Amino acid sequence: MGLSLIVMLIVGALAGWIAGQIMRGGGFGLIGNMIVGIVGACVAGLVFPVLGLSVGGGVISALVHSTIGAVILLFIVGLVKKA
Repeated sequence: MGLSLIVMLIVGALAGWIAGQIMRGGGFGLIGNMIVGIVGACVAGLVFPVLGLSVGGGVISALVHSTIGAVILLFIVGLVKKA
């Protein structure tokens, strides 16, 4: 359990950084994007299985899921931030 939490945090932080690179101008800096990535990883981990979306198992698929979740979250937070 503890190791999986650490891996999720690392993958989420990496996904946040990647999402920040994808969403140029929509990010919150390195630390902010990492936090958004960790939250995006949690959101993707909850939402994607419900939608039936899966790219397999392992760290790479977790990184893909987390990055997609973080990009979506950055987009939504950016919309709220502009409003």
